[in-house]
Amino acid sequence: MRGEFYQQLTNDLETARAEGLFKEERIITSAQQADITVADGSHVINFCANNYLGLANHPDLIAAAKAGMDSHGFGMASVRFICGTQDSR
Repeated sequence: MRGEFYQQLTNDLETARAEGLFKEERIITSAQQADITVADGSHVINFCANNYLGLANHPDLIAAAKAGMDSHGFGMASVRFICGTQDSR
């Protein structure tokens, strides 16, 4: 039964690829900005980012993020409801 299920999943994925419906994630090898470099080395215009204010690479924001990680680490051990909210919030 399990083998049949996996085979059906494989068939469905192959069909999606053949029909151009399978989405591969683009690997971005540069900073997020208007022009980005992707894994194959080509440079493309980034029309799909949420960085419309151009702040993703702003030096002051990068410095603030580094300072926050130095003082509080990276991420929570759990959701706010269980562990509480950090004072940086």
